[in-house]
Amino acid sequence: VTLVESGGDSVQPGGSLRLSCSISGLALDDYVIGWFRQAPGKLREGEEREGVACISSPDGVTYYAESVKGRFAISWGNGKSTVYLQMHTLKPEDTAVYSCAHTGITTTGGLDEFWAHAVSYDFWGQGTQVTVPS
Repeated sequence: VTLVESGGDSVQPGGSLRLSCSISGLALDDYVIGWFRQAPGKLREGEEREGVACISSPDGVTYYAESVKGRFAISWGNGKSTVYLQMHTLKPEDTAVYSCAHTGITTTGGLDEFWAHAVSYDFWGQGTQVTVPS
């Protein structure tokens, strides 16, 4: 599975951006695509990238981090070959490298418990930079 992100940019506080995750090489029927972000600086031991949102292929179930609820929206596009992350009311604390990731699933049961953990995903894109200056 190959994932390629695009759409990152520098935008003023309060502005909007739409990130895209182009997906190819899918082998499994059911899967989840998640968006994660890593703020500037190295992660300390034990820290993970922050899960931002996810969407499941079989039923379109979505989950969001509390920090982005009401501002970000994840959706399918192009017959599920693309996942979008629409971001509104951007804040300086949204500054990060945003990456999309894939994991195969057999059921969406329990998705709410594991979707935000980076270790749950097996394929990752290279990331795209979003900068919101303070």
